[in-house]
Amino acid sequence: MSLMLKLLSTTLLLSSFVYASTSEKISDFLEDKFSENPRLESVHVKVEDVTPLKQLPQWNAYILDVSAVLKMKPKQTIHQKMIWFSNGEMITKDLTDINTGESLVEHVKPKVKAKNYTKENLIYGNTNARHKVVIFSDPLCPFCRGFVPGAVKTMKKEPQKYAIYYYHFPLARLHPASVTLVKAAVAAELQGVKDVILKLYNVKINPRERNTQKILDAFNAAEGTKITLNNIKNSQVLKQLQHDKMVASDLMVSGTPTVYLDGTIDNTKKKYLKVK
Repeated sequence: MSLMLKLLSTTLLLSSFVYASTSEKISDFLEDKFSENPRLESVHVKVEDVTPLKQLPQWNAYILDVSAVLKMKPKQTIHQKMIWFSNGEMITKDLTDINTGESLVEHVKPKVKAKNYTKENLIYGNTNARHKVVIFSDPLCPFCRGFVPGAVKTMKKEPQKYAIYYYHFPLARLHPASVTLVKAAVAAELQGVKDVILKLYNVKINPRERNTQKILDAFNAAEGTKITLNNIKNSQVLKQLQHDKMVASDLMVSGTPTVYLDGTIDNTKKKYLKVK
């Protein structure tokens, strides 16, 4: 659990909510509640988007941008996106479908913004293609290995139909080796190497490996490159990975693979097969 979530932990689940369900009232209500935490100051809550819930008439999902200053020396600003649900009288951090067991949070995620479709992340297809597909992935994630290569190979055959945008999202705690791999991938792309992402899923390395040179050797063997330690320390490499990380944070991406079709999250990861 993130520091922000720990600090903002509250017992608001299904508590009475006396304000009308407007963005301004919800912001004020949550700001007041979060400000009761003695470790926080300068709490600011902004509603970025409101989505009606198909499963619950009169209920909406509110995507919030929350920032606060942590009272410590030196003071630290913390920032996080959150989702809350309200019907104007009640408010809760989560709602679960009793029939499927699914959290509705997973169905309410921010949409991809136009600024997120950067040329550096476009791996196949044309910018004016009819459909934009966004993929967040970790090359050592078993689920990614089972999905990404096949999906990309299918879509790359129709560049006028699909524009594929790929964002590196290494799960460092689970697969520490992936951090070095994605750095090497970006470095290779900067050198003009083709099909880096597809070959990335052929790298044979223990996901728990921490020896950087061993990881680079495995990467170079799969890609046919000569990426070095100095290459992955390049400022452009680090800048690109920071960009991908910020986009993931902005879209509240938490796992891999995460897929979006035309700006909206696709939890099935198969909708690209059905578009015309």
